[in-house]
Amino acid sequence: MAAGFLARLPKVFFRGNFPKALVTSKCVRRGSRPVYTAAGLRSLTRYDETTINVDWQKKLTPEQYFVTREKGTELPFSGIHLNNTEHGMYHCMCCNAALFSSETKYDSGTGWPSFWQVHGTVDSDETNTNALRRTDNSMGSTGTEVICKKCDAHLGHVFDDGPEPTGHRFCINSVALTFKPKSAQ
Repeated sequence: MAAGFLARLPKVFFRGNFPKALVTSKCVRRGSRPVYTAAGLRSLTRYDETTINVDWQKKLTPEQYFVTREKGTELPFSGIHLNNTEHGMYHCMCCNAALFSSETKYDSGTGWPSFWQVHGTVDSDETNTNALRRTDNSMGSTGTEVICKKCDAHLGHVFDDGPEPTGHRFCINSVALTFKPKSAQ
């Protein structure tokens, strides 16, 4: 039985067995990671063509660029949204995707705006939100980075020491966010 499988194996990897988009795709470097340019291939973070070609350094301030595109962190207790108590929605600075409701914001004492839930979460399902969790090993230990699903902007990190009902603390950089008051929505 194993011999039959091995005999068929080269046929499985024959170039004609793959979709044409995979065989003819080109890998182009945009920033620090490759983006495949063939039609039909998509990033896990759902790039659209208008966002891929944005010159982020022209669109953002140096601090916004450092935090959102180079995965930096603003100084604690320095962010404009840290003490904001208005009702409304926090959006991605880069692409304007709705990320967090002021109803889930709380004072964690850490120096960054903190939220216990991403906007659009149903029970504990974050599938229909605009935020994505990604493993982050950049600080010498394993953590969980929070990025924007629409444009791949680094937002901050999430920790499991938040308040009920979720137990999560989304610790987000103010410069990665814009705020729209409820009255303006």
